Amino acid sequence: MAIYRLQIEPILRGEGHSSVGAAAYRAGERIRDDRTNEVHNHSRRKDVVHSEIMLPSELAKENMDWARNRASLWNSVESAESRKNARVAREIQVNLPHELPAERRVALARAFSQEVSDHYKVAVDLAVHEPRPSGDPRNHHAHLLMTTREVSPAGLGAKAGLELSIHERAKLGLPSSSQEFTAIRERWATITNEALAEANIAARVDHRSLAEQGIDREPKPHIPFAAYKIERAGKHSEVAESIRADYNARVQARQERQAQAAAPQQQASPQHAPAQPQGSTPKSLEDVRREARENWLRMRAQQPAASADASNVSSSRDAERQPQAALNQSAARQPHVAAALAQPAAQLPHAAADAADSTNTARSLASQPHSAAKTATSHTTRSHDNDQTL
Repeated sequence: MAIYRLQIEPILRGEGHSSVGAAAYRAGERIRDDRTNEVHNHSRRKDVVHSEIMLPSELAKENMDWARNRASLWNSVESAESRKNARVAREIQVNLPHELPAERRVALARAFSQEVSDHYKVAVDLAVHEPRPSGDPRNHHAHLLMTTREVSPAGLGAKAGLELSIHERAKLGLPSSSQEFTAIRERWATITNEALAEANIAARVDHRSLAEQGIDREPKPHIPFAAYKIERAGKHSEVAESIRADYNARVQARQERQAQAAAPQQQASPQHAPAQPQGSTPKSLEDVRREARENWLRMRAQQPAASADASNVSSSRDAERQPQAALNQSAARQPHVAAALAQPAAQLPHAAADAADSTNTARSLASQPHSAAKTATSHTTRSHDNDQTL
């Protein structure tokens, strides 16, 4: 199966972001923000393979030069919003199938951008990016930066349908925002599968969660790009380790639930039931998760300890005779691991389970370019590119 990923995020002025800066970064251009007089120069980017502004098809014969110019369009957007916490733009980021040739990937992104522009009557600033040299080679993706207002020859108009409040949507008989996002996700899956079929590629994508697909497994963990870069540099990332520890805990908890579900069948056939230790009590789900985290962190603590003890034969023999003392010594040499072991299970950071499990996925690191907390937030704005690993 090909990789499916779609994120919908707002660009919020209240969080210090600018639609001009967002457009310049994604398109790899140099644009001045007339409102703040700040110059956003990203002209050195080498991974932008295509950029284009898509307008509603009904305006094809109109004079829309102001909207086809990237600097003019996004400076007009900034001028149209007066509130200090205004939502100045919205972004849809999609993964492009790496199985397709480059020209078909661009054609797929253009077709989807045109549909979004026609449906909501907005301008869509499309930027197609290829994988970075240090990233996943399958990470072909596209950014669709949308205006929050409808466009016309006279300029920007009323708020687009996607930006209406829940009460306004109810008055107009429109579906909820959640249903709207689900429809966008489903449409992207549909046209992606059509493109794969036209290219005679058997791979397919599915916008539904694993549970909705009837697949009984835990979603693979998502490592934020900033944490991924730290590990690629040979350094330790506590965020990445915590995400993996939580994933292992969820896997172990699922196995525990499956074992408990199979218990009635084993009781019905006592001749096949395994002997249970006397005096044992069932473990709670939280106990299973906590033990899995602690086991994972201990394993990570023992790995560098083993290489360090190899140079000292006597220390190695002492560690064999006293495994618990060796573990404590290893934890002392790694303060971040000892601190993680001392934390309650509920305090360890978590990451988003899967981009396909929710239509509201956005992520970043708190102490790095993007926080892990924001990575799990449904519709979070970023001033930087979300070129994350798959």
